Amino acid sequence: MELLLIADEQEDMIEKYLDRGEMFILCDEGVKAACVVTREGDEVLEIKNLAVLPACQRQGYGKKMIEFLKERYQGRYRFLQAGTGDSPLTVPFYENCGFSYSHTVKNFFTDHYRNPIIEDGVQLKDMIYFKLELSEAGKALPLS
Repeated sequence: MELLLIADEQEDMIEKYLDRGEMFILCDEGVKAACVVTREGDEVLEIKNLAVLPACQRQGYGKKMIEFLKERYQGRYRFLQAGTGDSPLTVPFYENCGFSYSHTVKNFFTDHYRNPIIEDGVQLKDMIYFKLELSEAGKALPLS
């Protein structure tokens, strides 16, 4: 939970998706990153949480996790999506991993989180969704 709280600062929000998701841990001489993926429809998976230890950020671990997910779900689902704050730290990350803008959920962070979330000096308000096409015709299979 401690690692997941790096990417999602409110434990009860994590608990809403943790039981219905599949968790992955990236180890490289110890745990470096964690990710939770949920099924959001017959063709869509969503990255609900992608956290990298602060000391390991900007070393390629997040991108490695995305590459792993693309390989794992290629041909099984059509899209991989991720929702994030409109932050100068996370938006370029998803764009550099091949994701493109999908849609915005206005006031998500202000409506669903008790405390303001500040990232790189910016208060997060809207949830920005990005989408990556995995295959033309996904075959919805169980996550596990």
